[in-house]
Amino acid sequence: MKTEINKLNLSLIIILFLLLCQQFSFAQQKQKPLRVGVAGLTHGHVGWILGYKKTDVVEVVGIAEPDRQLAERMSKKYGFSMDIVYASLDEMLDKTKPEAVTAFNTIYQHLDVVKACAPRGIHVMVEKPLTYSLDQAKQMEALVKKYKIKLLTNYETTWYGSNQKVYAMVNTGKEIGPVRKMVVHDGHSGPKEIGVDPEFLGWLTDPIQNGGGALIDFGCYGADLITWIMKGERPLSVTAVTQQLKPDLYPNVDDEAAIIVTYPHAQGIIQASWNWPVGRKDFEVYGQTGYVITVNALDMRFRKNERVKEVTFAADPTVFPQDEPFAYLAAVVHGEINSEDDLSSLRTNVIVVEILDAARKSAKEGRVIYLDR
Repeated sequence: MKTEINKLNLSLIIILFLLLCQQFSFAQQKQKPLRVGVAGLTHGHVGWILGYKKTDVVEVVGIAEPDRQLAERMSKKYGFSMDIVYASLDEMLDKTKPEAVTAFNTIYQHLDVVKACAPRGIHVMVEKPLTYSLDQAKQMEALVKKYKIKLLTNYETTWYGSNQKVYAMVNTGKEIGPVRKMVVHDGHSGPKEIGVDPEFLGWLTDPIQNGGGALIDFGCYGADLITWIMKGERPLSVTAVTQQLKPDLYPNVDDEAAIIVTYPHAQGIIQASWNWPVGRKDFEVYGQTGYVITVNALDMRFRKNERVKEVTFAADPTVFPQDEPFAYLAAVVHGEINSEDDLSSLRTNVIVVEILDAARKSAKEGRVIYLDR
């Protein structure tokens, strides 16, 4: 009997030892940084990855940028070696073999990045929005399906604790009742006015490379949030009005846009502008009984119903790895997060592009665009 007990104890010890070894191995794998390449340096948000400090999360192994002077300027500013800079994306991919690529070039070039990366099995995260047009989005979707890569879209507002809290409150079904109206305000006083780099301004104000002005630049945030709240439902129709309030500054694109998206039982209003007196990214959701409003990344307002007063509170900050784009990218690539229906997902962002595509057409033709069912 004693011998059998000793054998059982020894077996348990061996099993525990193997489990500990497995956990240690898994922890070691998690600590290995994701090898990341950067496609382009012309986007004003590129500093997010170039200045990234969590070297245990991602390692920038290569940068593709044909403009040598721009690359040298960024090298001095952020301290990376020019040895990792390549003149073409294909060369960077073949020489450095990244696991994922972050795209910080023009919106129009996002498709080219996916075309280069997908056949090589390299995952991609683009800076918002996903792409220029619905046709390009469908091509990207087909490449993702064929080569089984992840394709994510990064928005600053994804990492706001206030937006995550709105989503949680809406999904209880008890806080404000069924959603009836969503209003999103995004923008600033204008890219020239806030002093963006000339390389960024050059394509941001180009109707092809960016797809439009404020309509695309800031309309995408609202389309993303509304699609997420509506759980990926495609709207029935899209109506948009655009204006050039500053044609002397922005002669080729809109600087003011309003978009209305309709659903069977709800409506979304997106106000995208390069004319706000102050920068803003706030979100209002009105239910059948109450409302919840984000003021900024954390501060919120909430009124449960007409019988109670409005209250203000602060949402909890988002937590690692869902508090910023590159930790999130690494977690998705490593299979630690399912990204199929969230704010960054391809499924969500194909619908975002469909909304923006329809909005551009609506503004141009002066009519409501009904989406094909």
